[in-house]
Amino acid sequence: MRKSVRDVDVAGRRALVRVDFNVPLADGAVTDDTRIRAALPTIRYLLEHGAAVILMSHLGRAKGKPVPELRMDPVAARLAELLGRPVRKLDDCVGPEVEAACAALQPGEVVLLENTRFHPQEEANDPAFAAQLAVLGDLYVNDAFGAAHRAHASTEGVAHAIRQRGGQAVAGFLLEKEVEFLGRAVENPERPFVAILGGAKISDKIGVIQNLLGRCDRLLIGGAMANTFFKAMGFEMGDSLVEDNALETARALLAAGASRLVLPVDLIVADAFANDAHTRDVAPDQVPAGWRALDVGPKTIQTFESALSGARTVVWNGPLGAFEMPSFARSTFALAEVLARLDAVTIVGGGDSVAAVQQSGLADRFTHISTGGGASLELLEGRTLPGVAALDER
Repeated sequence: MRKSVRDVDVAGRRALVRVDFNVPLADGAVTDDTRIRAALPTIRYLLEHGAAVILMSHLGRAKGKPVPELRMDPVAARLAELLGRPVRKLDDCVGPEVEAACAALQPGEVVLLENTRFHPQEEANDPAFAAQLAVLGDLYVNDAFGAAHRAHASTEGVAHAIRQRGGQAVAGFLLEKEVEFLGRAVENPERPFVAILGGAKISDKIGVIQNLLGRCDRLLIGGAMANTFFKAMGFEMGDSLVEDNALETARALLAAGASRLVLPVDLIVADAFANDAHTRDVAPDQVPAGWRALDVGPKTIQTFESALSGARTVVWNGPLGAFEMPSFARSTFALAEVLARLDAVTIVGGGDSVAAVQQSGLADRFTHISTGGGASLELLEGRTLPGVAALDER
C-alpha cells in the first residue's frame, strides 16, 4: 500500500498536486467537468487541513510546445466555480516567476500551473524538469489516475525529486480509490468474478485477456474483438473489422479459456458503416458477404445476463458495439441495465463504457466508475503503474 494524504500532516505545507484535468473544451469553456469534479475531494481536504494547493495537469496533445487553445485558463475558471474560491492560473509550470508565485502562497490558496505538456521534457520524464517542478512544493500528491500509467516528469519523476528535497510523495483520494477497487478486483475478488471486455481490438487487450482468463470465473467478449475470435474459429465475417494478425493469438486464447470464455451468440450486421444502414440479426457463422457486424444481438444480452447471474464482482471495459452510432449502441446500454440490477461489486473502466453508463442515467448504481481508460487496462493486466510505484510506501 502507498501512503495517502491522510497519512501525512499537510497543515502549513505547499502541496504540489498532479491532477487529471485533461477535459474537453469548446469555445473556450469546459464541456465535461467529470475529471475536475473527481479531484475535488482531495483538493478540499488539503485546503480544509491548512495546505496551500498547487495544481498541475496536461491538457490534450500539445507535443512539447505551447498551443493557445490548450491553455488551462478555462479549466481554472471552472474549478473556481466548483470550489467556490479563486483559482489563480499561472502562465507556465516552471521557472522563476512560477517559483515566486508558489513560494508566496498562503494556506487555503489555490494556483493552477500551465499545461505541463507545453514542455517536451514532461513526456521525456526529464530529471532536471522534474526537479524544477519539485521546487514548487514540499509535498507531492498524485491524484491523476488517468495519467498514472505514464512515467512522465509530473507523474513519476517529480515524486523522486521531491523526496530528494526531504518532502513526501503520497496518493490523493481518487488515485487511492481507483487502485483499491481495480487492484482488489484483480488480486482478491469476491467470487464468482466475471469480466466483460469489448472494444475494437484484441491486440490492445491481449495482456488483459490473458491475465483475466487466469483469474476470473467467466470472461464475456463483445465488440469488434469478438469478430477476430469468430474468424479464428473458421467463420466468414464479411466486411467486419477483423485483426488478421491476431488470429493465432485468438486461437490460443480460445484453447486456453474454452470453459470460461463466453462469446456472442448473435450479431447485428449492417450493409454499411452508417447509422441508417440496413441491419439484420444473424448467428455468428451467418454473416453475409459485404455486410459487417456492428453490435451484438438481443440473444447475446440474454446469454450474458445468465452468465452474470450470481456474480459478486464484475469488471467491464469496452462497449459491445459501434457505440458512437445510436443504432449500434443498444446492447451496450442493455448491458449497463443488466449490471445496474446486480447485487455485486460493479466496476466500469474505459471511455466508451463509462460514457454509456453515464448516458444511461445508471451511474449511481455502479460501485465504481474509473476515470482512467489506459491506466485501468494496465491494472487489469496486472501491471504496476509508474505513477503509483513512485509514491511513498505506507
